[in-house]
Amino acid sequence: MKRDILDRLLAAKAAAIPAALVTDLNSGLQTLVYEDAVHGGFGLEPDLLDEVRRRIRQDRSGLLVDPQDEDGFRLFVHVHNPAMRLLIVGAVHIAQALAPVAALTGYDVTVIDPRGAFATEARFPGVKLNHLWPDEALAELKPDVRTAVVTLTHDPKLDDPALIAALRSPAFYVGALGSKRTHALRLDRLRDEGLSEAEVKRIRGPVGLSIGAVTPAEIAISIMGQITCVRRGENHPC
Repeated sequence: MKRDILDRLLAAKAAAIPAALVTDLNSGLQTLVYEDAVHGGFGLEPDLLDEVRRRIRQDRSGLLVDPQDEDGFRLFVHVHNPAMRLLIVGAVHIAQALAPVAALTGYDVTVIDPRGAFATEARFPGVKLNHLWPDEALAELKPDVRTAVVTLTHDPKLDDPALIAALRSPAFYVGALGSKRTHALRLDRLRDEGLSEAEVKRIRGPVGLSIGAVTPAEIAISIMGQITCVRRGENHPC
């Protein structure tokens, strides 16, 4: 690997920027592919570039070959991604079930709640806790394309500022707990705050897959299932 490419790859990893190192197995040349840029020893046709970026989003390293010609291109795509993140707003019972499920799925979990009696180490052992107000916490944590945000408090004073910040970020998933009636009222409030129709439609609400979930653990499974579906299930309704 050339020093310039190595330095750029290390810088991307340090800055938590998703990237893929693409190696041409025929020539040995290497190229770094980012979501919005390419740097290296060779270029990629648009369809191959799209496929590499799809693999970055899917966390899928592996061989990429020409299906029409066994003597054609042979590329190895090595994806270097920061951890997926889940920001949970509301240190409630559902959050206590959701945090460990998300961690088992490979997410770096942060629970956000300014209410000190709720967001405690005793209730969330081993989980990152943030005691700022949700909009301040999201400004500090900077949700990106590898971040999911879920609001669980049922309190508009906490949920709404978090949703506004999340919807104006690149977060790939934004979900909010509540009934259909509660969600309709929530959307009206967010529109009154100046959010566009396209922005409010990004909210998954009521949050989670429709599996008849009732208990906190079941709701946590439905939420994690929906997050996974949005992330992985390109051809499945979520």
